[in-house]
Amino acid sequence: MHKNIKLTLFTFFAIAQVVVAQDDKEDDIGTETVTVTKAYTPTISDAFKIRSMPTINDSIVLQKKKINYSIFSVPVASTFTPAKGKASTVEKTAPPKLFNSYASAGGGNPANIIADFYTSRAIDRETRLDVGLTHNSSRGDLDGVALSSIYSNTKLNTAYTKRDRDFDWGVDVALQHQLYNWYGIPDGEFTEEAVHGIDERQNYYMGQVGGHINVEDSYFKNAALQYRRFWDAAKSGENRAVLNTGFEFPLNEESLEIKVNADYVNGNFENASLNTTTNDAGIKYSQLQVGVNPSLTLQRDDLSLNLGVNLVYGLDTENSEGNFYIYPAVTASYRLMDEMAIAYGGVVGALKQNSYYGFVEENSFVSPTLTIVPTDKQYDAYIGLKGQLLPNLSYNVKGSYTAENRRPLYKLNPQNTIRNDEKGYNYGNSFDVFYDDIKTIGVFGELNVDVNRNFTMGINAEIYDYNTETDNPAWNLPNLTGSLFVDYQIGKKWYMGANLFYVGEREDVASEAIIGMQPTDFPATIVNLDGYFDANAHVGHRLNDQLSIFLKAANIANNNYQKWSNFPVQGLQILGGATYKFDF
Repeated sequence: MHKNIKLTLFTFFAIAQVVVAQDDKEDDIGTETVTVTKAYTPTISDAFKIRSMPTINDSIVLQKKKINYSIFSVPVASTFTPAKGKASTVEKTAPPKLFNSYASAGGGNPANIIADFYTSRAIDRETRLDVGLTHNSSRGDLDGVALSSIYSNTKLNTAYTKRDRDFDWGVDVALQHQLYNWYGIPDGEFTEEAVHGIDERQNYYMGQVGGHINVEDSYFKNAALQYRRFWDAAKSGENRAVLNTGFEFPLNEESLEIKVNADYVNGNFENASLNTTTNDAGIKYSQLQVGVNPSLTLQRDDLSLNLGVNLVYGLDTENSEGNFYIYPAVTASYRLMDEMAIAYGGVVGALKQNSYYGFVEENSFVSPTLTIVPTDKQYDAYIGLKGQLLPNLSYNVKGSYTAENRRPLYKLNPQNTIRNDEKGYNYGNSFDVFYDDIKTIGVFGELNVDVNRNFTMGINAEIYDYNTETDNPAWNLPNLTGSLFVDYQIGKKWYMGANLFYVGEREDVASEAIIGMQPTDFPATIVNLDGYFDANAHVGHRLNDQLSIFLKAANIANNNYQKWSNFPVQGLQILGGATYKFDF
């Protein structure tokens, strides 16, 4: 009771004191002194912790019994000696045996013979000698023509190369002999007596020597020099020398490349053009070209750009006439979709040096009475798209527009029986070179399929549209060409292949020389040449690593088409042979 009274009084006085303090605060807070007699030392009480191993009070748990183990050692005599470890070997496929030489030969109808030999010998680690010999001939005559149509082509190539630490160099020599007949006279065109008096055989001879050098880690990159002598059985002769050099200078991330070249050709024909009725003067020609081609190459991620210009000075030394030419040399490519789509294009031009040897390589039935001048290819502008639609399917499409001055076209020489030349090419059975200014639109498409590493197939086609300055047809130029090829490796022993090509219609002109008339006034008739297909196939079997046999078929459709007017080709040709590889 007393405790409650004391607590009540204490509470009352405390409240009163607070009220009085509030009243005093309104007037003056005042100053008070607090004396600390002991520092504050807080303490933390221990927390109740759970034992890590609680006591289990369960009557089911059994007490573990202590078990004592004892070991009885018994000595055992042993004579075993472990063998040394040996790594397991993986069975390897034996590498194919490589040979440095091979020889191939075959024969078939109509009296066709082919031969091929090649060897590549390493004289030492840095030096190599290569020798190659090819031969292709036929002794069979064609039906429907009055003259013999035999031919032969034999060529020997040798090359000596040496590689040093920072450069490599080499020299090469080539020899060639070709025999062709101007057999393009149909049966019944002339009397038998006149036919027997014609010497239709032409022989071409070529000798060539050249050298080259390639240099690494230098501004000077390469140089090549080549000289060729070409002559025939009609007392025609030609010399040609070509020098090409290259320099490269790095410019930050780009590179500046400069090419310098010189090209000189001169020659003579013993006989005058068949557009004249008299053969009182021959033909001489001499052309010199000197050119510089600087170009800057830019590489930017997916873009590749080459900016260049081709500067050429052309001199007709026979007539002392010269001209300076400037051609564009710009090409570019851009990856639109990685390897799936790559756009490319360019505008390029050049002064193309023509030669008697070059014309013979394209058309073996030209007459030794040609005019040789260079072709002014003003520009070739093209744009295209290529890439891979699938890992084994690639494509390429391109459109182009080309402008050329003095483009050479082959057309029949006029029938000029007034002339009595030593060789029989003046009966409308040889070809002249006619120069015309031509603008050409071309569209090209190509597909290549690699089904697997053993089977490949490709197809392509190209369409042309020509516009000539003379309003004449583009003589002997087709408007459509196409080809298809297939190669198939059947196992390890067998292989086969086939190709099919198509050449569209062409136009030529047949005329007759008349005394006192200009060539443009000669009586002439347009000749339309049909388009043609030519299918070829081959199959081979490898008897062993060194010996294999083959069988080839040409012109399977047995179509005696005319590649050139009045010059039909051989029909179906079957040829078999063997190839032998060896070390020489």
